[in-house]
Amino acid sequence: MQAIIFDMDGTLFQTDRILELALDDTFQLLVEMNVWEKEKPTPIDTYRRIMGVPLPVVWETLLPSHSLEVRHAANEIFHERLIDNIKKGNGALYPEVQEVLRDLREQNIELYVASNGQTPYLQAIVEQYDLMQWVTEVFSIDQIESLDKTELVGDIVRKYSIHHGAVVGDRLSDINAAKGNGLTAIGCRFDFAQEEELTQADLVISSFGELKNILVEKAV
Repeated sequence: MQAIIFDMDGTLFQTDRILELALDDTFQLLVEMNVWEKEKPTPIDTYRRIMGVPLPVVWETLLPSHSLEVRHAANEIFHERLIDNIKKGNGALYPEVQEVLRDLREQNIELYVASNGQTPYLQAIVEQYDLMQWVTEVFSIDQIESLDKTELVGDIVRKYSIHHGAVVGDRLSDINAAKGNGLTAIGCRFDFAQEEELTQADLVISSFGELKNILVEKAV
């Protein structure tokens, strides 16, 4: 079966539009909890650099000297703020995402999402933009103990007997997930992408609309 598996953050969804809002709110509450110094800036640049890693790694990186309890609390606050911003309409899909997904489905290409985001967060995006009219199933890293995206994509491949297709994403974890499962790796040169990672992709797009042309030309 021909299929395309999409990353969510920085690929379908413009996470950058709500990331700083949610992170600022989170660290303000950590200040109020007396576990973050008011004078210290919100580590938004650090988060942008590591975007795409599993959430435990995010909070180990952003709060390296804090307890597991504090990290869990920060994660809960952060996700509440992300979901709130999504529901308020502060986020957005990338330009042409909906049109491209529709066109791909009309070509009988099966579409899936594999994300390091948590399930409630992904569900908020899916509901806000009615993605299930095109996407067969959304998979969260929550579903596997290893928190390994290659394994998560492997579960999709096995469940749906996928023999030909691609993984589309902006970070190295997406590229590795494609190659680790015998699929084409299509890198997205979007907000969080890093050039040294994109060099490992089979193909690279700079806008979502390019995906249709690539699939036609390369018969992915």
